[in-house]
Formats: sequence, structure tokens, C-alpha cells
Amino acid sequence: MLSALHLRDFVIVRELDLDFANGLTVLTGETGAGKSIIIDALGLLLGERADAGVVRHGCERAELSAEFGTSNLPQVAAWLAEQGFSDEGDQLLIRRIIDASGKSRSFINGSPATLTQLKAVGEWLVDIHGQHAHQSLLRHDAQRELVDAYAGATNLARDVAKHYQHWHSLANELQSAEQNADRFEAERERLQWQIDEIGGLAIAADEWPELQAEHKRLHHAASLIEGVQSGLDALSDGDDNCQSWLATVAHRLSQLAQYDPAINETLELLAGAEAQLSESVSSLRHYADKLELDPDRLADVEARMDALYRAGRKYRVDPSMLVEQLAEWQARLAELGGEEGLDALRKQVAQAESQFRKHAETLSKQRAKAAKTLSKLVSEQMQTLALSGSRCEVVLIEQTQPAAFGLEQIELQTANHPASPLRPMAKVASGGELSRISLALQVVTSQVANVPTLIFDEVDVGIGGRVAEIVGRLLSELGQSRQVLCITHLPQVAACGAQHLQVAKAQAKDGVHSSIAQLSHEQRIEEIARMLGGLEITDTTRQHAAEMLA
Repeated sequence: MLSALHLRDFVIVRELDLDFANGLTVLTGETGAGKSIIIDALGLLLGERADAGVVRHGCERAELSAEFGTSNLPQVAAWLAEQGFSDEGDQLLIRRIIDASGKSRSFINGSPATLTQLKAVGEWLVDIHGQHAHQSLLRHDAQRELVDAYAGATNLARDVAKHYQHWHSLANELQSAEQNADRFEAERERLQWQIDEIGGLAIAADEWPELQAEHKRLHHAASLIEGVQSGLDALSDGDDNCQSWLATVAHRLSQLAQYDPAINETLELLAGAEAQLSESVSSLRHYADKLELDPDRLADVEARMDALYRAGRKYRVDPSMLVEQLAEWQARLAELGGEEGLDALRKQVAQAESQFRKHAETLSKQRAKAAKTLSKLVSEQMQTLALSGSRCEVVLIEQTQPAAFGLEQIELQTANHPASPLRPMAKVASGGELSRISLALQVVTSQVANVPTLIFDEVDVGIGGRVAEIVGRLLSELGQSRQVLCITHLPQVAACGAQHLQVAKAQAKDGVHSSIAQLSHEQRIEEIARMLGGLEITDTTRQHAAEMLA
């Protein structure tokens, strides 16, 4: 759950520290006070893109941080370990800094993080239902995503889309090949000929640089032999060599050391020099044993280098890149069906289609099962929201042609009377009805999700009276098992909160500032009375507010 939120120089907030409780937390305030600031801040902390406009005017940067309790989220701990972030026990800290130029830096448990990582962990932490969510439900893609999420088939739907793209990519390749059979066959034959020629050279990985090194050594073998022998003569084999001179000096100094022990320090250094000199002679002698003039091997190396050089020049690539070029040709030939040509390509298309349909049919079954349950639960929920007799059905419409989203289109259909036929929701529901249907959908789908914190941003727009009271109780019941934050303008909903935060805006010398405060019981009475009575708050209004809270 969301434990705490800290904001500094964010939009119109100078500094804000908030602690959040379990259950239903309501946020209220006058229009324009900045009630959505918390949602905007959490959106940025969970991976939304930022711009310079979120930095308070005249400030260098905005700082945002949120702390989440993760004791019941073992998947988060596993993800943190997988991504290399430190484990802070049952706490997760997300921090983001946005400067006045729009650039931002993000951190998870103190370590730098990407926006992709923020989004990934955010999917386990918070589910935000925006105030315009009911408008998105008019789109087929939004309806489909909602049902897939409820069915637990979001990943499967992505796999279906990938298989569809692969199938159609191959199908387009086949169509192009069939329409240009002569050109297709000519390319295939050219590739096969090139592969046979370069493949016949049997080039090993890193062979070219190894040949170059060996050729240099063999070509200069005479100079190497002469130079190494000269070095050995100077160091140890010659009549007047370094080892004998060093030994003579060391012997003479050791005799003098009996007169002055200070010479022993020099003797120790000479002993080290003798050891290193001896090791150098041994290493050089070992190298000399392997040196030999081998004109036959030199000729073989030069012939091999010439063959690779001519092949590289022919195909306009560096000899060191011939192995990589061969792999590219082989991959392209495989795309064109290999040695079998069009027949193999047709088999690939058929196999890709089979894989797509296999996954798509599995997705269809999951969607059908979820649609039945979701239709029933949403229709039941609608009865409590002054939509008595109405019903909502998740209808799966079979496609005449498969698509990236599967074998069927998903459409939410509603009827506002038991005897009325189902029709697309956009053509039946009014604005207020649509808002309530959206709320019913969000409540039902949220109950099966594993996300611990749910945020509702004025989803109660367009309702009031008895329905508003029902909505408040509905959100309060949801708060028994989840942490729920709701921005509301309805006193009936505000009265149901276990925690009440008030957003206020004030004018200061350096501009407008927004602040959020947790209200006591008496303060809640005043705030709900304001929501009930408008500009003038009377004792009767306060009494009504107290009764609502009771």
C-alpha cells in the first residue's frame, strides 16, 4: 500500500508530506485547488513522462518521492532482486527529480532506475482510474483491454499480436515472391552460390587476425632468431655477460659488508636483480627454442591469406567480416525458403498461421469465460447504482478475418430496461449512466486484481443524491480489503472515508500555493457542510453534515 508521499516545488505545491491510512481515503477541496496533484505526482513516480511544466515557477527542480509497503507483494521483492535493486525489507522507496529543463532522474531504493522499470513495478503497486475513464470505455480497444485484463490474458493477447505480425510478415514475403517468381528464384540461387563459395573456404572464427599475427612472426623469423640469440649472449651466454658481471659485483660487496653492514641493503637489491635476470634468461631461452625458419608454413599462410583477401575483395567486405557476411546470407536464404524455395516458404506461412490460431483460440476461450462472469457481476452492481432493470453484456463478435487482437472484436452492450434489446454502450447510455456503468466495471475488475492501492479520480461525476450515498458505501466496502483513494466533489462520498484530506489553495507573494491537510472530526463536519451548503454554511447544514458522518 501507499504509505507516504513527499513533494517539493511540484506545480503549485511548495512542500508537502502526507501519510496515508488503510481503507478509504477521500480528498476534497474547492474547484481549482489542485485535488489531482496527488494523482499527477504518483503518475510521474510510476513512469509517466515529465516536462518542465511540473516544476513550480521560479524553482530549479521538482522532487517527488513515495514510500510503499510491500509485505504482501512477494513478486515485488523477486523483481527487485532480478533487476539488481537493494532489498529494503517490506518497504519500497521511489524517488524522481525533474529539473526546469524537463530532464529527470529516477531512483528505486536509492539506485538509478529507468522509466520502464518504474512502470513495471508500478503495475503491482497502484491502479489509477481517471475521471475520464468512462469516456475511454466507448473505444473498442479500451473495452478489449479491460476484458483481457479481467481474464488474466493480457500477456496472452500480446503473444497473439506477435504471432499475427510474424504470420503476416511471412505471408507478405510469400506474396511478393510469387508475384516476382523469376527475381525471387534469381536471388535465392545467387545466395546459394555465394554461400557455397564462402562456405567452401571453411573460415574459422577469428582466423583472419590469427593468420596476420602468424604471418608477421614467420616473415620476420630470421630477424627474431638473430635478435634473441644476441640478447642471450649479452645476458648469459657470451664471454662477457651480465650474469657474470652481476655475480662478481655481488661477491665483492658481500666481502665488504663485514666492514659496514649498511652494504647489506644493496646486496638484497642485487639478489633480486639476479633472480629477475635469471628468470628473463630462462623465458628468452624458452622462446628461442620455439623459433625456427619455416618457409613452407610461411607459404601456406600467405596462400590462405590471399584466398581470404580475394574473397573479401570480391564481395566488398573486409576479410575479417567474411564469417559474419556468410551468416547474413544464410539467414536471408532461410527467409526465402532455403534450398526448397517457395515450397518451404509456403510451409513457413502455414506453420506461422497455425501458431497464431492456436494462441488466438486459447485467448478466445479465456475471453468467453471472463465475459460471462463479468457481464453478470457488472449487471448486479448496476442495480445498486440507480440503474435498476439495466444490464451490461460483454459481447464477443467474431471477425470475418483474423486480426492482431485475435479472432473476435469485444463490445460492451447495454440495455436500460429488461425488455429492451442490447445495443452498443455508446448508443444507449447517457453521460451520467455511462459514468455509473464505468464505476461498476472498475469496482468489479478491481476486486479481482492484486494491486493493493486503488485511486479513483472523480469517477462519481454525473451522479448525486441516493446514488452518491451508494457509491460512497461501495467505495468504503472496497476499502475493507484494499487501500482506496478517491477524489470527490460529493459530500455523500466524502462522509464514507476513513481518512479525509482537504486540498486548499492560497495566494502568497511568490505565487499560488496548494496545500493538503488531514481533517479532524470537527474539521470534516465543516468541510462536508461546505460541500453541502455552498458559500453560506448554517447550523442546519453543519447538523446535516454531522448526521452524514455518523
